[in-house]
Amino acid sequence: MNKQPAVYLMASGRNGTLYIGVTGDLVRRAWQHREHVTQGFTQRYDVHQLVWFELHDSFERAITREKQIKKWRREWKIDLIEAKNPYWLDLWPGLLAT
Repeated sequence: MNKQPAVYLMASGRNGTLYIGVTGDLVRRAWQHREHVTQGFTQRYDVHQLVWFELHDSFERAITREKQIKKWRREWKIDLIEAKNPYWLDLWPGLLAT
């Protein structure tokens, strides 16, 4: 099975706590955050909505992009989300339909 590198942002709600990550299986990883399968930041702060993601052709590029966005100001991250998802809808259910 081929992995699809992706950078993603999870949120606790509109303008809430944000979490950025990188994965090779976005559906599985977003589900883990939603269901609080592992203890950590997303469980502690109830960060469970997938609000933005970007697919990449290599893990190297995905990791570089994740590091870049992590350095950004919060305002820029919010602008990134709202450019593609202005209503902060949870995108996870749509991943299941594809």
